[in-house]
Amino acid sequence: MPVAAYAETAPEVVLKPGDRGEDVRTLQRRLHAGGFYWGRLNGVYDDQTRYAVWAFQKTRRLMPKGAVGPEVWKAFERRSRQRPMVSTGGPNRVEVDLRDQLLTVYRNRRPVLTSHISSGAEVHYCENGHCGNAVTPVGDFRVSSRAPGWTTGRLGSMFNSLYFVGGIALHGSTQVPLRPASHGCVRVPMSVSKRLFEIVKIGDPVYVRGKVFKR
Repeated sequence: MPVAAYAETAPEVVLKPGDRGEDVRTLQRRLHAGGFYWGRLNGVYDDQTRYAVWAFQKTRRLMPKGAVGPEVWKAFERRSRQRPMVSTGGPNRVEVDLRDQLLTVYRNRRPVLTSHISSGAEVHYCENGHCGNAVTPVGDFRVSSRAPGWTTGRLGSMFNSLYFVGGIALHGSTQVPLRPASHGCVRVPMSVSKRLFEIVKIGDPVYVRGKVFKR
């Protein structure tokens, strides 16, 4: 996103989750302009804003955390170092970066949405009589089906699911922690999932790359 998109003067404040006011609204506008924030511009530093801050920080190689201070405000003035993982991929595609726990949607080869994610926890599990390995598969896939709204299966509830391999989907969740924590699906924040479901269609490529980095 061009630097000009962030032409507002940076607030001289440190913002934290729970804060409210015009400075938070400025933060939300900047995140939205960069394709990170898809919630309401309500001036409330809520969970959806925090998830967007994490995504932005990761694209600028900053430690993801809730506080937004001078380092983050200055980062809006420089371009992202993020590059396509599959430069020869389709012009309209989804890329999932397991190492940085990021999802990026491209339209006409341009990034239009970037989100923090939580992928497979990479542990063995047994829940509700079902056992398996919580792994998000790496490879080249395509969206095979879509399920709008909430659906509930043996392993929990998912919102606006975009299935790309078997029962594994990109989907909205109310819990998208900083660590890989899913059974194999790619969790995204609720507000992101609404926009994701609008623009990603059946047949769109989904490229999953990288290896989970366990801190």
